[in-house]
Amino acid sequence: MEFKKIAVIGAGTMGNGIAQVFAQNNYPVILIDIKEEILNSSLEKIKKNLSKALEKGKITELQFQETLNNLKISTKLEEAKDADLIVEAVLEEIKLKKEIYQTLDQICKPEAILASNTSSISITELGSATKRPEKVIGMHFMNPVPLMKLVEVIRGLVTDNQVVKDIMELSQSLGKTPVEVNDYPGFISNRILIPMINEAIYALMEKVASKEAIDTVMKLGMNHPMGPLELADLIGLDICLAVMEVLYRDFSDSKYRPCPLLKKMVKAGK
Repeated sequence: MEFKKIAVIGAGTMGNGIAQVFAQNNYPVILIDIKEEILNSSLEKIKKNLSKALEKGKITELQFQETLNNLKISTKLEEAKDADLIVEAVLEEIKLKKEIYQTLDQICKPEAILASNTSSISITELGSATKRPEKVIGMHFMNPVPLMKLVEVIRGLVTDNQVVKDIMELSQSLGKTPVEVNDYPGFISNRILIPMINEAIYALMEKVASKEAIDTVMKLGMNHPMGPLELADLIGLDICLAVMEVLYRDFSDSKYRPCPLLKKMVKAGK
């Protein structure tokens, strides 16, 4: 399938990174969010990222300008109607996502693919909110999107084989390494990563060691580039908790019980 236009829904940290990567690889992109100030902030962040790359000689002045020329912003979801691919990157709230998918299903052309950047929510369930579940797929980028090579390509229960093939090839065209996985809670990355972070928070809560010691053990002993607690801060404790709650709910297994300290810190706005 030829992707002539991409729409990215949600201009937060992940959404603006996804939009930047598509634009840098010569795909016309429209970045959509309900708040104009978020869109303007995202555009400034993208310009800042590109300016750093230009200063380091990673891109040329022409590439800088062409990337910006490929980017448009809008507060209207209807602007996605003629896109070939819509990548949803809104909050990890199933009700919100389903509402967006229902609307996209109505306004987008029948052949358009609907992809979610969700880190844990069922692709099959999102597809069930549409009349095109075979064209719904997961396209889970890693943060920061412009730097991280991995894309989890998540196949829902009825996702069409050709859709999977198209998204795998598209991911490769972005300079990414796509990995195909099936639709289970947390997929692969977060099913393994977030419980590890949760256990590190348990160790901190139980005073097994200081936060610095926990991170140092994992960095020097396990050769991780970041400690689990550092990584939790980078991801966002609210997102870590949301993923743990999905794992706990969907597997009904006590090993995925969110740490009370994690819940307390999120309640405190940390």
